[in-house]
Amino acid sequence: MFDFWTGSEHLSVTGFLIRAVIVYLYIFIILKVLGQRSLGALNPLDFLFGVIIGDVLGEPLSTGELPLKGPLAAAALISCIHLSLAYIALKTPRFRRVIEDEPIILIERGRILHKQLKKTKVTIESLMMDLRLRNASDLSTVDYAILESNGQISVIKKSQAEPVTSTDLLLPERPIKGYPSVLIMDGAIVHKNLEKKGTVSWLENQIKKKGFNSVGEVFLMTMDEGGNIFTSRK
Repeated sequence: MFDFWTGSEHLSVTGFLIRAVIVYLYIFIILKVLGQRSLGALNPLDFLFGVIIGDVLGEPLSTGELPLKGPLAAAALISCIHLSLAYIALKTPRFRRVIEDEPIILIERGRILHKQLKKTKVTIESLMMDLRLRNASDLSTVDYAILESNGQISVIKKSQAEPVTSTDLLLPERPIKGYPSVLIMDGAIVHKNLEKKGTVSWLENQIKKKGFNSVGEVFLMTMDEGGNIFTSRK
């Protein structure tokens, strides 16, 4: 009955499916505990954690003979170690440099540092590709290029190559936009966000001004920090 947990040489398809659900939910909980990170900004420690967790919990999904309790316990221990290292790195700058590489300058004041390229194993072709991806294909406009700890290259352009802003042109300040909050989603009011903006009666007045008869007709309604409202009909 509990072959999905203890393991069996002849584990049924149902047993594998139950294992898949357990492992998925377990990894989901681990990621929630560890905190949110951008996949495009993984540092070597995060990459190592992902590889090990995938290997530890992936084998029980492909081999029905293995019991689940061992891999789950190992994954929990690895997660605790990873979380502890991340916390220590946050509190101790010196230790942070042990597990996270310092940014390395590849271009300094418009000059390519060949020794740094050789040290970091970054080819000219790879550098040029990253510059093009960051809209800096013209090397004469690049002031600094830095290889960050997550392996990505950031670019600082020369001041004369930066886009002109309204401040440079002495234009009046633009209205605030900021982060938009979702007030209605798929015909339902998001009360948690609405509490920060107004009341239900206020919301109903707003959608009537937009030509809607009821909340149910609205697929999406957002409001940014400047009070600008966007609506989309179902």
